[in-house]
Amino acid sequence: MAVYHKLVRDLIPQVIEADGKICVTKVLDPSEHLGQIKTKMQEEALEFQEANSPTDAVEELADILELVHAALHVYGVSYEQLEQVRIQKKEKRGGFSEGIYLIEVEDD
Repeated sequence: MAVYHKLVRDLIPQVIEADGKICVTKVLDPSEHLGQIKTKMQEEALEFQEANSPTDAVEELADILELVHAALHVYGVSYEQLEQVRIQKKEKRGGFSEGIYLIEVEDD
């Protein structure tokens, strides 16, 4: 018997059962759910970092985005509200699309 103890996508239990297997699950309370979302986000970010093709990278980004949606649900915040925060930060400090890499800052 394989033991996982990790957050999985909502339909994974049905996929497992359709394969003729039995799985044991539980529904996490919001604080546990958020903690597991954060853990899963790190896992997916590492998989994105290790992706060897654009297709694989986009798959991992899709997983990360799904986790963002899940976290927003736990926080009771809409994607539109998140987008407003993103835009405000971009207007104030810029985005990351230009690839600017800071080497050092000289102190006076």
